[in-house]
Amino acid sequence: MSFLDKLKKSAAPAPSVPGEKAFVFENFPTTFEAFKALPEASLKDRDGVIALTVVAFNLYPVNPALSEEMLNFLKGPEPLSNQDKALIRDQLRDKDYLPRSYFEGATPANNYEPAEPYTIVVRENAHSRDAESEGYYTAYVKSGGADNGRPVTVRTKPSTGEWFLSNFSGFLPGIRVPEAQDPWA
Repeated sequence: MSFLDKLKKSAAPAPSVPGEKAFVFENFPTTFEAFKALPEASLKDRDGVIALTVVAFNLYPVNPALSEEMLNFLKGPEPLSNQDKALIRDQLRDKDYLPRSYFEGATPANNYEPAEPYTIVVRENAHSRDAESEGYYTAYVKSGGADNGRPVTVRTKPSTGEWFLSNFSGFLPGIRVPEAQDPWA
């Protein structure tokens, strides 16, 4: 059974090492209510918001409207613009594998079928906190189809202590095609 057929699983953080945090999803949310019920949906953990961004993008190939609703929740006071929606649509067209490449174990060789339980690792680097004084934090999520982690930026709302998705454009560039779609494989 493929990943897109299995989108029926809730999240619990896994042990992590300094500079990285793993999020394990035993029950992948397939409704907005289930998404908002995840512990990370409290929006108090900036890395959790980044992990939920991966989750929301993974639903885009099967339900774009639900994915956009989840992303709007993560964006908080600044919902997706028409330009954001066009970027997502264009970057994910015919590339349902791109968002699932961010799960551990998903590689071109296995056509980006992630290992179960579904695990997302969010990594900090030396520049992640460069704009922290302005309320921004950038962390990286490794794609099995790219050489380097892809950036996702979140922004804090000081009055509530919540973190919101600010910039995800670095998450969407192309990656290596799955071997099943690669004529040179």
